[in-house]
Amino acid sequence: MLYWANQHNILLFLDSNNYTNAIGTYECLMAVGAHDIVTNDDGTFTALKNHQMRQKDWLFGHIAYDFKNKLEQLQSNHPKKFQFAELSFFCPQIVCYIPRDSNILYIESNTLNPIDIWQKIQKQNTEIEDTHHNEIEFTKRSDKDDYIQIIQQLKKHLKDGDCYEINFCNEAYCHHAMINPLNCFEQLNTHSKAPFAAFYKQDEQYLMCASPERYLRKEGNTIIAQPIKGTAARKDNFEEDEQQKQALYHSIKERAEHIMIVDLMRNDLARFCATDSVKVDELLGIYSFPQVHQMISTISGQLHDDFDLFDALQYSFPMGSMTGAPKIMVMQLIEQYEKSRRELFSGCVGYISPDGDFDFNVVIRSLFYNAATQYLSYQTGGAITSDSIAEQEWEETCLKAKALENIFKH
Repeated sequence: MLYWANQHNILLFLDSNNYTNAIGTYECLMAVGAHDIVTNDDGTFTALKNHQMRQKDWLFGHIAYDFKNKLEQLQSNHPKKFQFAELSFFCPQIVCYIPRDSNILYIESNTLNPIDIWQKIQKQNTEIEDTHHNEIEFTKRSDKDDYIQIIQQLKKHLKDGDCYEINFCNEAYCHHAMINPLNCFEQLNTHSKAPFAAFYKQDEQYLMCASPERYLRKEGNTIIAQPIKGTAARKDNFEEDEQQKQALYHSIKERAEHIMIVDLMRNDLARFCATDSVKVDELLGIYSFPQVHQMISTISGQLHDDFDLFDALQYSFPMGSMTGAPKIMVMQLIEQYEKSRRELFSGCVGYISPDGDFDFNVVIRSLFYNAATQYLSYQTGGAITSDSIAEQEWEETCLKAKALENIFKH
């Protein structure tokens, strides 16, 4: 199905990878082709809201981290490497999905016969040429020494009381990278299965995403956020692996970082949810993924009668797990100390359904590719607090990068 869809110039494929403990509606969901595209110029969700109210159709797309510039009157001065708009959603020609706990594929289209689409999918050749045998060598914007120096500077801001947690990220990039994006996604999604995986194509711009994190979900009037903060490496030995989970759960530093973000997300949800409806359904849950254990909490609330789904996005974006707190100050510090523009990284991709529900991931653990310029990159980072040890923070970014770089090693 995905190989067939890749012939089109726009598509978004979302895969939950059989994570049965994750809240969700679909095992996989894909949108192909666009008969309408909604972007933004005024720093609000007005155009998207008007389209959704008028059409009541599927919308698939993204909100880039840079959208915070319009929401909060901030700026990004680093050069753009990709051509993803700050906000862009498309009304698809074709939607394909398998519901959770089902093995039935549903195909919807307003213009094409679903039977014809199904037959084309069945006939699709899945032999894809692997074009990334040329050596892919990533260069980090900040090397270890530079990174450690920046962490020390950030800790001075923390000590001075400018902020109490900041998410700092570092880009790794490769020029003249000749890759097949679908092949890369297939390998990434095989070796790093994640509940919020995504393959996103807009003309010559690609996202290959193995995200374990949900940003925000709306189901009926219920809003759910599931921030991640806290990472530990997996071990091959069962006993050692269990010890890693226990060490993560009991780490004073990791718990403190995590609870700061839970409090931030509770405050964000309180801006558009009914009074006293915001609650923490699960605190400090430990979840295991192929390369790492993660600390995840679940926060929920009931959407206030005076607010709609777009208010929920506006008042919570960008997600606190990728900024830190307080949000405005740390976003200014991120711009000051990071050496790359985040663009779509630490934004979100997802869908809005015809009945007004939505689900968005956090764009992390992701490769970005501009086929026009052959520029390939990823970004990794972590939360910096006053207790952070710079060398350990560096090691955590390397751990997160390993799964992304390993698919290019033969």
